[in-house]
Amino acid sequence: MTEYRRILLDGYPCEVERDGDDLVAADGRRVAIADATHLSPVEPTKIICIHLNYRSRVDEFMTKLPAAPTYFHKPITALCGHEADVVRPEGCEWLNYEGEIAIVIGKTCRNISPEEAGDYIAGYAVANDYGLHDFRDTDAGSMLRVKGSDTLCPIGPALVTDWDFRGKRIQTIVNGEVKQDASTDEMEWDMHYIVADIARTITLVPGDILLSGTPANSRTVYPGDVVTVAVEGLGELTNTIVTGPTPIRTDVGAQVSRSEEVMSTAQGGDWEFRGIRAPLGPGAEHYKSKLDD
Repeated sequence: MTEYRRILLDGYPCEVERDGDDLVAADGRRVAIADATHLSPVEPTKIICIHLNYRSRVDEFMTKLPAAPTYFHKPITALCGHEADVVRPEGCEWLNYEGEIAIVIGKTCRNISPEEAGDYIAGYAVANDYGLHDFRDTDAGSMLRVKGSDTLCPIGPALVTDWDFRGKRIQTIVNGEVKQDASTDEMEWDMHYIVADIARTITLVPGDILLSGTPANSRTVYPGDVVTVAVEGLGELTNTIVTGPTPIRTDVGAQVSRSEEVMSTAQGGDWEFRGIRAPLGPGAEHYKSKLDD
C-alpha cells in the first residue's frame, strides 16, 4: 500500500508520498508528518454519499433498507483536511459526526459492472460526513445544508492505494472515548457496488469521492470536542469542532429549528429514511420532553 497526501508546502498545495514519519514531494523536499498542514488528499469534481448502508445503523433507526441504495450530494466547498477545524455555525446546536470511508475514483468511469469497479478506484481515505441537523426540517430531502455546509466533509490524512475494504474495523472517537465501532462487513452494498451503481448514469472522473455510509451511534458534538475517525489500514482523521465567527443570518431563508425530528435524529431516534412520521426512538423521549417545556 502507498499513502499519498496533499499538504501546504512552502505555501503551495503539493502532493507528497509518505516515507516513514516524513512526507516527500516529487522534487525531493521533505517535511515531517507532525509539522505538515494537511489538505484533502484529492480534489474531486463531486462528492456523492450513500444514505444508509451499515446494518447497525439500520437497526438503530428501526427501519429497513430500501431495495437499492439512495444517495445525496455534498458540495466540494464542504471539504477540509486532517487536523482542520470543523465549524458549527453560531446559533446551531445539532452537529453530528459520521465516521465513514471515502472511495476515490482513479480513472473516468461510466457504465461498468461491480466486478469491473475495482479497476476504476484509485484508493480509499478516512472521512467524516458531518451533519448539521438544525436544518433538517427544511433540507431533509436534499440534505444540502445539513450535510453540505462549509467544512462538513473532512477527508484524509491520505489516499491509500491497494487497500482491501473487506473485514476492516472503523471507529469514531470523541475526546478519547470510542463512540462508533463497527466492521465494513456490516455494509449491505460494498465499495464496488456503490461505484457501479452511481456510474450507470453519472460519469465519475479522477478524484471524485463516494462516501460509503456510517455505522450506528452518530451523535452530537460541541465546540472544543476533538473527533477522530480511525479505519484499519487507512489511518486516523482528526478534527476539532469550533464555533463559527458569525451567526446564521436571520434576514433570509429558512431558519434553524429544534423540532422533535431534529432532536430525535441528532440524538439517535428513528426518523431518518422514513417517508412518514414515526414514534421517537430509544432515549429520545428525554429530548421530546424538553420541547414540551
